[in-house]
Amino acid sequence: MSNRRTVVGVMGAGEGASAAAMRLAEELGECISARGWVLLTGGRPAGVMAAASRGAARVEGHLVVGVLPGEGNGDDRQKTADLDLAVFTGMGKARNVINVLSADVVVVCGGGGPGTASEAAHALNGGRPLILLAVPVLWREFFCSLDKGVQNANDVQECCRLIEARLKEA
Repeated sequence: MSNRRTVVGVMGAGEGASAAAMRLAEELGECISARGWVLLTGGRPAGVMAAASRGAARVEGHLVVGVLPGEGNGDDRQKTADLDLAVFTGMGKARNVINVLSADVVVVCGGGGPGTASEAAHALNGGRPLILLAVPVLWREFFCSLDKGVQNANDVQECCRLIEARLKEA
């Protein structure tokens, strides 16, 4: 039996994240860490990534991983969220595939732009459970039309219950 910790990927808008999405992400990060799961984000110090990392970092024993687009040179190395482990890929937005495939479950928090949409699509293509947390109706309709297994949550506690249920199915 593996001792590998469960990895939950939290994806969402960066600079364009709403205040509501950032509040949810911070609460979600804390909830993930409190359950002993690893938080994985895109690692940048912006939006949902930064908020989820900040929330997770408040919990003793947390592990926060960021998969970053840059090579880790110069300012890149300093421009990260509250991370325990920064993975510099040098892949730009192509690193979204790594974000998703490294996660056991993927949560999209509050929607986002094309980058977040690509992460949701990669989750479906990669066979990762996808949970949409407080996303716009169009997001819900679109991603649920692609895969009937996509789940929706309106709040963090519901989201964490859905994650637990998906992990038990695996």
